Amino acid sequence: MTTQAIDTNADFLRREQAEDIFFGQLVINWARWFVIAAGVALVMILMTDPDELAVGLLPIVGLMVVNFYLHGRRLAQKPANRGLVAISSVLDLAVITAVIAIGPGDAGTGLGNQFYVAYFPVIAAFGFVMPRRFTVVYILIAMVAYATTCLLINAQIVGGGEVNWNTFEALVTRLIVIGAVGGLASFFWRVQRSRRRDFNG
Repeated sequence: MTTQAIDTNADFLRREQAEDIFFGQLVINWARWFVIAAGVALVMILMTDPDELAVGLLPIVGLMVVNFYLHGRRLAQKPANRGLVAISSVLDLAVITAVIAIGPGDAGTGLGNQFYVAYFPVIAAFGFVMPRRFTVVYILIAMVAYATTCLLINAQIVGGGEVNWNTFEALVTRLIVIGAVGGLASFFWRVQRSRRRDFNG
């Protein structure tokens, strides 16, 4: 392979990665809006005290600010780079995990908090956009964060040297689903990229 061919191939790969980020970050932004909407609904329904309501909305407002900023950059034709997209996506995981750990109102905490489903859209969106190696790391971060939160809050899962197999099974099942969502999204990303390469010849 000549030097010119290598340079051409490298340019194609860079352009391909840039297109993935430019068009794909819209998917991540919309996934974040779904999480924001779910968070607002959860807080508004379960919290009655005004002070608790204000505190519960703070992380949601933070995500809204991040999303407006990323939307604005894209509309201004200055889209976020891969690093900024990754940082904002990790922030999504942090906020979701915090809501699961704190549990607004009567939502419950840890394993009893059903807000863990908010992991699904952000992980799927990340998998649609990022290369597999980044997606694998992102999935592992989400799984470790959720498992650690549940094990620390729900002492009955592993307490007194004994394992409560019912709750442990529930935790493992949710972790498997989190991993499966990310894996399927990453597989879809790979298929789409292969199709695009075949089309471009």
